[in-house]
Amino acid sequence: MSQPAPHAASLSIGEVLDELRAEFPDVSISKIRYLETEGLVEPARTPAGYRKFSRADVERLHFVLRLQRDRFWPLKVIRQKLDDLDRGLAPTDEDGGALQVPRLVLGDDGRPTAQSLDVGSAGQHYQRPELLRACGIDEDLLDQAEEHGLVRPVRGRYADADLMIARTLVELASYGLEPRHLRSFRTAADREVGLVDQVVEPIRRRTDAGAAARAEQTSRELAALGLRLHTMLVASALQGRR
Repeated sequence: MSQPAPHAASLSIGEVLDELRAEFPDVSISKIRYLETEGLVEPARTPAGYRKFSRADVERLHFVLRLQRDRFWPLKVIRQKLDDLDRGLAPTDEDGGALQVPRLVLGDDGRPTAQSLDVGSAGQHYQRPELLRACGIDEDLLDQAEEHGLVRPVRGRYADADLMIARTLVELASYGLEPRHLRSFRTAADREVGLVDQVVEPIRRRTDAGAAARAEQTSRELAALGLRLHTMLVASALQGRR
């Protein structure tokens, strides 16, 4: 993953964009320039100042974009990972384990699917230092998140869902939104869970074979529909203001 010699660089930024869009349709030239500004890629420059990217540069950009999309890593964590790779270190997490940030699964329409509700199904839990490292969240923000009920550790351990929530809070904080502004999301979520339970509990109480599996599947499907409804209601309201 180390940077190539200048003579190996031959691709223009437009050509790089075309290659990246095969996997990342939403990527833009401004995004590539931003990643360069943040020090995640360093393309060579012609005497006239035009960027020239090597194949290694393109590989590096793929690496960065995948980590943002699939693992929700902040750029400062990705930069450290790249630095480690440049120094020849093995691509493992700092704790030596296989720490994974859960992925939000989207359907063909770009909306959350039932698979998104599988976070935590494997029973993986994290200690506070692991959560802080994986999400790039600081101690103060995590304290606020717990104070306002957005993150709820159990006996000092955090679940996969807490990991995703914490990562989202980091992104929202960049817009000036603090956990105290987001308590209504927790209230709304708890109410939605109550509605799901009203439908699922009678299924769960049945004694026939497969009742538990049907209850779990129904819970995921109802939750996904709730996410879709919430997304569309917000999108519709925002469109009405244009």
